Amino acid sequence: MSAPKAVVLLSGGLDSITVLAIAKSKGYQCYTIGFDYGQKHMAELAAAEAIAQHWADAPHRVIQLDLRSIGGSALTTDTIAVPTSGVASTGIPVTYVPARNTVFLSIAMGYAEVLGARTLMIGANAVDYSGYPDCRPAFITQFEALANVATSAVDDGSQWSVIAPLMQLSKAEIIRAGIALGVDYSLTVSCYQADQQGRACGACDACRLRRAGFLEAEVPDPTRYQPGVSALT
Repeated sequence: MSAPKAVVLLSGGLDSITVLAIAKSKGYQCYTIGFDYGQKHMAELAAAEAIAQHWADAPHRVIQLDLRSIGGSALTTDTIAVPTSGVASTGIPVTYVPARNTVFLSIAMGYAEVLGARTLMIGANAVDYSGYPDCRPAFITQFEALANVATSAVDDGSQWSVIAPLMQLSKAEIIRAGIALGVDYSLTVSCYQADQQGRACGACDACRLRRAGFLEAEVPDPTRYQPGVSALT
């Protein structure tokens, strides 16, 4: 019997590589998909490609979108700056991209239909604070319900699973899980304003959460920083 297929959303960051490693460890045949959506941190696309070459079972797919055309996020417009003063504890941050995960999962669902897969995996997380409404358990539950009424699964009797295995893990727990599975985090880019070489700014929310995770996990941090930048502790 052939291995079950899963479509894994792969951004090139710390969380998504861990999800891919988990999927492989569970015996899935992994197909990765990423999105060039007009994000400022374009270096993550090259990171995702490198990660897929190590872990995926098929060539990495990159979908072209233009979320800059609607803006509304520090990641998709030059009129909103990426915050660098510290991670807020309440509210939805300006790095939230409207409808991003809804759109991404919808396209991944379509790709999975073509492949005959019924499993989607995403690195959504509700423990380390992001404030993103599309990274919460309720969103994943509702999207899975949508998949089971909006696709060919309605007629063929199969059921979709939308899996977010990191949902209840801290960043340190995610890192420890990845290390146990042989993940090389030097391949990843997490920074919201990484330069073309994928080097981190050291000050944005993503950099701060990543750095804190490595410190708590007591694992050497392989992050490459931009010239003159030191990791914040």
